[in-house]
Amino acid sequence: MEKWPLGVFTSVDAGLGVKLEVAHELGVPTIQIHAPHEQTRTKEAAEAFLARLKQFGIELTCVFGGFEGESYADIPTVVRTVGLVPPATRAARVREMKEISDFAKLLGCKVVALHIGFVPHDTTDPLYQEIIAVAQDLCDYVKTNEQALHLETGQETADGLLQFIGDVGRDNLFINFDPANMILYGTGEPIEALRKVGRYVRSVHCKDGKWAANPGKEWGQEMPLGEGDVGMETYLRTLGEIGYTGPLTVEREIPQEPARQKAEIGHAIKLLTELKAKIG
Repeated sequence: MEKWPLGVFTSVDAGLGVKLEVAHELGVPTIQIHAPHEQTRTKEAAEAFLARLKQFGIELTCVFGGFEGESYADIPTVVRTVGLVPPATRAARVREMKEISDFAKLLGCKVVALHIGFVPHDTTDPLYQEIIAVAQDLCDYVKTNEQALHLETGQETADGLLQFIGDVGRDNLFINFDPANMILYGTGEPIEALRKVGRYVRSVHCKDGKWAANPGKEWGQEMPLGEGDVGMETYLRTLGEIGYTGPLTVEREIPQEPARQKAEIGHAIKLLTELKAKIG
């Protein structure tokens, strides 16, 4: 595979991504997908999806898990509802994530990913130890499907993420680095964070954002690629520094505005193509 093949985040019947047809129209060679609803995670659905990928000449690089009841309305709501941290929904979501891993195997995909949720910063907190055990169990399960598990950045600082990965202690646990999320959640300057965690970065999102007035207390603002505070040329150059050569997957989270979403992703693909040519 060429260095930095372009890609987009897509959905089958759930989630924030664009439809597969849009990825085809944009001419990208790779995609990540948001896992479909349970009733469409079947062998027949997998075979039909693979046939469409083959028809379009697109490679699937990662299957993302997401769960009913998650809300990104504001930071306190994310803490309460997202990922595998909230105790009330944890057991059901771990089961579902394992089912998503099985579906990804049907798709021949070696990577599953998710937002694990807000892991407590205090490593002596009993909840922290519970999430360590959950992550170990999930890593062990996906390994039976010959897969790696990628944690999406955002809710933790770079140092917190390194601590967590070290404490989980599994050789198939890596990072899907999203620079905008560091800004949106107020958890750290993304380029500095990327350099810190670089050895674990195995997939990335290309997304942009602006800092909130009170980072960490209020949401930052997601922006079209190149119009936020990430600095996309510096981001790509830093990916080069850490030795990352995998897909550059564009994510733009405005599914309620499909025409605008498609236009802005098209602009992002153009910008990344120009930066790739400039950087080499």
